[in-house]
Amino acid sequence: MTTAYQTIRVRFQEPVCFIQFYRPEDNNTINDLLLTECTQALRQYQDVATVFVLEGLPEVFCFGADFKAATGDGEKLGPEPLYDLWMQLATGPFISVAHVRGKTNAGGIGFVAACDIVIADDSAQFSLSELLFGLLPACVMPFLVRRIGFQKAQYLTLMTRPVSVQQAHAWGLVDAFDSQSDALLRTHLLRLRYLSRQGIQRYKRLMHALYDLSQSRSLAIDANREVFSDRDNLQRIERYVKTGLFPWESEP
Repeated sequence: MTTAYQTIRVRFQEPVCFIQFYRPEDNNTINDLLLTECTQALRQYQDVATVFVLEGLPEVFCFGADFKAATGDGEKLGPEPLYDLWMQLATGPFISVAHVRGKTNAGGIGFVAACDIVIADDSAQFSLSELLFGLLPACVMPFLVRRIGFQKAQYLTLMTRPVSVQQAHAWGLVDAFDSQSDALLRTHLLRLRYLSRQGIQRYKRLMHALYDLSQSRSLAIDANREVFSDRDNLQRIERYVKTGLFPWESEP
């Protein structure tokens, strides 16, 4: 069961499948290929794995959408595959665990909020920067509100600045953190190995019925399409890609 991937690294240690985002040259940002490969990996291993662990790099977990891909030419998949991937993490017949180190921004928060358990090290930071460019974390919000509540999700969105792992833990975005997060993750996985596949499936089915994320899908996708089709927003993104300047900054 080996597949060559370009944007992720996958290893299976029964009953745990580890999926590592691996785009070091692009700050572990999300492009269409990463979405496709993550979806393929989940499908490939979900019949043999009871736990999936998402990991990034030591400095960055996932920094959101790849703006270079967003402003480039060519056909794009759109927001549906991203929302559906997060839906699979949230409702699939397995336990999903995010192991977060370093920076997490924008769509990276979506991966975190979609997972059943979030483990972090003390370097972890969490931010939603979309409104700085006139965008919205539209697809993130149903998962984030489910996890930390309306007002905390709103504050994180409106302030656009990173919060520390300590604050994220107090809000419930992070379940446990430690300076030695690898050891903390191993401790959790040793316990999660005891859970039966049938028990996990029944539990996830119940939780999905209690909070049905599919009800927010069309609203979130429509909002995402609206902001990414706005010409002014696309100009702000393109300028940032070319110059590294935020919309309110003047060119020297």
